[in-house]
Amino acid sequence: MLPRICQSRSSETGLFSLLQKPFIHIDVSSSLPIWSKSSIRKKYNKAIHCTGFISSNIKSVASTSTTPTTTTSEATEKSFISVQAVVIVKPTVRGFLSNLGIQRGLDDIKDLLGKTLLLELVSSELDSETGLEKERVEAYAHKAGKGEEGVKYETEFEVPVDFGEVGAVLVENEHHREMFVETILIHGLPQGPINVTCCSWVHSKFDNPVKRVFFTNKSYLPSQTPSGLRRLREEDLESLRGNGEGEPKRFERIYDYDVYNDLGEPDKSLELQRPVLGGKEHPYPRRCRTGRPLSEADPQSETRKTSRFYVPRDECFSEIKQLTFSAKTVYSVLRVLVPSLGIVISDRDLGFPYFTAIDSLFTEGVNLPSEEDQEGFLREIMPRLVKTISKTGGDVLRFETPETMNRDKFFWFRDDEFARQTLAGLNPYSIRLVTEWPLKSKLDPEIYGPPESAITTEIIEEEIGGLMTVDKALKEKKLFMLDYHDLLLPFVSKVRQLKGTTLYGSRTLFFLTKDGTLRPLAIELTRPPIDGKPQWKQVYAPSWHSTEVWLWRIAKAHVLAHDSGYHQLVSHWLRTHCVTEPYVIATNRQLSVMHPIYRLLHPHFRYTMEINALAREALINAGGTIESAFAPGKYSMEICSAAYDLQWRFDKESLPADLINRGMAVEDPTAPHGLRLTIKDYPYGNDGLILWDAIKQWVTDYVNHYYPDPSLVEFDQELQSWWTEIRTVGHADKKDEPWWPVLKTQKDLIDILTTITWVTSGHHAAANFGQYAYGGYFPNRPTIARTNMPTEDPTEEEWKIFLKKPERALLQCFPSQLQATRVMAVLDILSNHSPDEEYLGEKSEPSWAEDPFIKEAFERFHGRLRELERIIDERNANNSLKNRVGAGVVPYELLKPFSSPGVTGKGVPYSISI
Repeated sequence: MLPRICQSRSSETGLFSLLQKPFIHIDVSSSLPIWSKSSIRKKYNKAIHCTGFISSNIKSVASTSTTPTTTTSEATEKSFISVQAVVIVKPTVRGFLSNLGIQRGLDDIKDLLGKTLLLELVSSELDSETGLEKERVEAYAHKAGKGEEGVKYETEFEVPVDFGEVGAVLVENEHHREMFVETILIHGLPQGPINVTCCSWVHSKFDNPVKRVFFTNKSYLPSQTPSGLRRLREEDLESLRGNGEGEPKRFERIYDYDVYNDLGEPDKSLELQRPVLGGKEHPYPRRCRTGRPLSEADPQSETRKTSRFYVPRDECFSEIKQLTFSAKTVYSVLRVLVPSLGIVISDRDLGFPYFTAIDSLFTEGVNLPSEEDQEGFLREIMPRLVKTISKTGGDVLRFETPETMNRDKFFWFRDDEFARQTLAGLNPYSIRLVTEWPLKSKLDPEIYGPPESAITTEIIEEEIGGLMTVDKALKEKKLFMLDYHDLLLPFVSKVRQLKGTTLYGSRTLFFLTKDGTLRPLAIELTRPPIDGKPQWKQVYAPSWHSTEVWLWRIAKAHVLAHDSGYHQLVSHWLRTHCVTEPYVIATNRQLSVMHPIYRLLHPHFRYTMEINALAREALINAGGTIESAFAPGKYSMEICSAAYDLQWRFDKESLPADLINRGMAVEDPTAPHGLRLTIKDYPYGNDGLILWDAIKQWVTDYVNHYYPDPSLVEFDQELQSWWTEIRTVGHADKKDEPWWPVLKTQKDLIDILTTITWVTSGHHAAANFGQYAYGGYFPNRPTIARTNMPTEDPTEEEWKIFLKKPERALLQCFPSQLQATRVMAVLDILSNHSPDEEYLGEKSEPSWAEDPFIKEAFERFHGRLRELERIIDERNANNSLKNRVGAGVVPYELLKPFSSPGVTGKGVPYSISI
């Protein structure tokens, strides 16, 4: 006989009589053994069920019992098995702080009565007699205590012996607040323990009465889905797609697409109006749809009135105690620290008067305003940046000295370091081989002036010093270039109308010396016809003469500002964060959580959408950090769109294809990795190719295991819909490009997946985690050049001032105090590994570990990554590799797979999580 309290799920009248008595306190932290089991067996309810991540932990002791059941015609006996389940729920910050009222009291009573979670076991088989889904077995789980792993809830089921294998668990949250369900473990079934890895938010039934479904850790292609789970699999996917209407609620998990129409804030000021990115005029990848109301001032734009941008609930991690570090810290820097600097440094245009003033950022720091309601907040959340002054008790923003500056205070001044960083610095993605001579622009000469470069054969041969002719240098692949000429030149006129910044189109040439290092040869800066003036262009070269030396240094500052902007907008944001968001959306919309490819990709997508939403809130938005501190200003994202339009191709995003495309490698079947690098000592290329091969081998083992026959790839409807949606919706502005890979064979799938996983792991790590090391001392990588070159149409007085005090001209060109400190704070946070970082190949996913073949393949993958660590250490100790080793040189470790927390300059996480 069932306990009376379990007989009716809807009867709760007894609960309210308790609430009428004031000052009731219930301690729910201890185990509350109200009952041991319930065995409500119920026919399937044809509601649409939401699905989540896979997870389930159930422990059970099997005991067979016989229960009489009566039918209309006869009495029969049916056998049951007693099965126990344990659910682990992670405590959350918000869940505790936001539920201290009457709803918290109701939830405590639910815990007391053992009605916290309603679980329903779903058979993977259909009824052999009716051909319908089998009746589900349900039971309430009660709170059983807390442990290190989380809050434990337990229950017991009476499962028919002919129930078959459990394929899924439906979960209904009886609380008024959401829960983060970690795992469900089921014991006692004939097939042995069943694990369900959830790692997902389960909404309250009071927010949405539809139950969540969690499938077991066993992966199935669509055609192999057990008959009892097929409908649930389809309905689960359908629920994640939404209907494209309205504004999603915070607890929902709706994945849909939209253009970037929320970067501006025209309702606040028309000065903050920005064009829509995505469409014919400004091609761009798509973002997650948020469905907010349209702006009154600009009906093409969404409003930004909500405090936080919507992301599907399972993409948000900031409230889980173990996962607060990255998101909370970034948010605090962007929303609290950065604005507070504007209060302290009231003059936005105030530059640094001396280089010693720059050094003081690392010794004395910047006093922060004291806010009573925020006292100690910044210090607690950012102890590395914010210190307390012992004498006054106030807070000061004091930067840690970057490792580059620690090793050599004048590293940024040297030309050889300027060149070395194109191969082993923060942006090793731009350097390319010069293959055509003379250099020539592809822009319209009627608009932008003569296309011929001012860098002539004579200039180069003079700089080479008679070693060889230009023709020979081209033939022997000795000339390399940073080319931002055609990308930036169309924006020069517009940017120069902004206050406090300027812009040129630029080319920088390098020569490959016999020791394998690059030597700068020349910088060309170009201004198009503007304000009735003709095109202006000039070439600067290293020199021994004082005037030419200072002009070269200022020209380098301009090029570095271009490179910093390109790195942040294109190499980093566009090529990793931005293009990945459509992959995340399509994966959740088209691949079931039980699909093996979903489970392969899932760790590579963790937290990317939340970080991207935060970037739209405060980094790339109108008036945000990028616009206020980088050279293109309000046109930064338009340049990003232009780069996407002109340069981005999925088929060139794999590391080998990228290297070949830039002339940095050629195919060679006899060489390691099948490629021969043009510059043998190219740290990013050398380390990256080993990492690429390790990833590709892991993906190959995985794909071939689940797709032993190519027809399985071609006829996998979920997989084909996934790839089609990425191409035609997520990257809709490029849907008709002929270069998109086809998806018909295992090799096609392996190449596509390896590219995606490389972008989210290796490419992002190399672009992100060295930002403070190389940009923390901003003269090494200024984000903006605020003044024109002294030689561009100077007045006689301006030229005299330059000759008298050239150092002042360089300091005026550098970022202002406010710009520099804001960017330095952001770079410090972005370079930080959180304590809970998940590194590539370090920890296996639960579904991988349950398949012996995949488990063994993952262990081999892990071993290859450990070997890469050893190889990188060995290379960094090899004195013949001058691009990695030298006096005061920071060793190249950005592609070293593993790291400890903090700003370490190494470590490759699975995903773009910061």
